[in-house]
Amino acid sequence: MWVFQRLERLIAKREHEEAPLSKKDLPWLIGAILSGGVIAPILLMFSLRITPASTASLLLNFEGVATALIAGLFFSEYIGKRVWIAILLITLASILLSWNFTGQWGLSIGAIGIIFACFCWGIDNNFTRNISSKNPFSIVIIKGFSAGLFSLSLAILFKNVLPGLKIILLSMLLGCFSYGFSLVLFVLALRNIGSSRTSVFFGTAPFIGVALSFILFKDTPNIMFIISLPLMIMGAVFLLKEKHSHKHFHEYIAHEHMHNHKDGHHNHPHKPGEVPESGYRSHFHIHEP
Repeated sequence: MWVFQRLERLIAKREHEEAPLSKKDLPWLIGAILSGGVIAPILLMFSLRITPASTASLLLNFEGVATALIAGLFFSEYIGKRVWIAILLITLASILLSWNFTGQWGLSIGAIGIIFACFCWGIDNNFTRNISSKNPFSIVIIKGFSAGLFSLSLAILFKNVLPGLKIILLSMLLGCFSYGFSLVLFVLALRNIGSSRTSVFFGTAPFIGVALSFILFKDTPNIMFIISLPLMIMGAVFLLKEKHSHKHFHEYIAHEHMHNHKDGHHNHPHKPGEVPESGYRSHFHIHEP
C-alpha cells in the first residue's frame, strides 16, 4: 500500500485537473494489476508459442465478449439484443478457432490459453472501470510499473537470459505506444461510455493484428480461420451498432472526479474564479437524487 501511495504522490496531477487515487480504490487497482497485468500476459505469451499470430489476433476479439459478460452479470451494465447476438457469433468463431483438428479431436491448448487471457482482461477492464474517474496517468503508470516489475522478477527467478539492449529499447518504445498511450485513452473511454462499450471499439484492434500477421509473419490462414473471420466481423459490427437509452433515476452520490461544469449534470455552485474557462475541474462534490 505504501508503494502505491508513494507512486501516486509522485505522478498525480494538480488537484483541480484530476482526482487522485484513494485507499478505497486500491482493491480495484490491485485486482486489475493481477488479472490484466500479471496473469493475462503470461497466459498470452505461453499461448503465442504454439498459436499462429493471425489466429491469436482473431481470438483476442473474445476480450470484448468477456468484458461485456462480466459487466452485465456482475456490474449491472445493460446488455442489449445486439450484444447478445455478437456474443454468440464471436463465441462460435472462438470455438472454431480453438478446435484442434490435428491428430486426435480436442481443443488447442494455445487457443484456450488466449481465451482465458481474454477473461482476465475482461476482469481488468471492469475493475479499472470502477476507478476510471481518477487520474488515468496515475492508473496507467502504476499498472505498468507493477506488471513490468513482476514480469522482470519472474524472468530473473527462472534465470531467463535477458535480450540485448537494442531489443529492450525497441520493446520499451513499442510498449510506450501499445500499452502506455493506448491504456490512457482506454481509461478515458471507460470513464465516459462504460466497460462493455469501450471494449467494443477496442475490438477493432484484433483485425489490425490479423492484417499485420499476414504482412509480417506470412501466416497462412487455415479453413477454420476463413470460416471464423466473417463470424468475428459480423459480431464486431453488431457490437458497434449497439445503442441504449432509457429513463432512469440517479441516486444520491458524493464523490471526487474531474468533471465539466457545463454538462448540465454537474450544476453545483462555485465561487467566482474557482472553475477554469474550460469548465473542467476535479473536487469533492455531491449529486442530489
